[in-house]
Amino acid sequence: MDIVFDIGKVLIDFDFEDFVRGIVSEDCADIVTKAMWGNPNWIELDRGVWSVEEVLQKFIAEAPDHEWEIRHVFSQIGKIPHPKDTTIPMIEELKRRGHRVFFLSNYFEFLIHAAPDALRFTRYMDGGIFSCNEKVVKLDAEIYSRLCERYGISKDNCVFIDDSPKNIKGANDFGIRGILYTGQTPQQLFEEIGV
Repeated sequence: MDIVFDIGKVLIDFDFEDFVRGIVSEDCADIVTKAMWGNPNWIELDRGVWSVEEVLQKFIAEAPDHEWEIRHVFSQIGKIPHPKDTTIPMIEELKRRGHRVFFLSNYFEFLIHAAPDALRFTRYMDGGIFSCNEKVVKLDAEIYSRLCERYGISKDNCVFIDDSPKNIKGANDFGIRGILYTGQTPQQLFEEIGV
């Protein structure tokens, strides 16, 4: 079986809100979080078509009095992702059981370079797709299609694990069985996958 994982909040911890509360004053943390993480233009970082500055301008437009804080948070964003202790052992166990393991993630180039250690688990996988390299994001059917074509993945012998219900729907609509990640242990995931 081919098992495909999302990255953020599935294979790595990524707590944007908590990070912001730790580096800007309490009175503006919620404003900055909403202007950035709550901004529909965040997806354009992951799509990789707009420049970082273009996206930052969209964030700043939502909270112009907090430009310094928004730029400061973004400059430190590489400190947010942390690999989970269970990720590499889980990948190794799935491969030991004879399965191929891939990633499919909405992820942006700046973060890849700002936090490379958080992605070290990818060396243990059989491949994967970062949205920024493809200029297409989940839940667009094209990103699922590219993954399948690139790695010879058969939709009926594949499962996709993601923490976003809309991305699971995108996979299901494409014909891949999706499992919503809500914090399951590796063993619980194995049972849901059926391996």
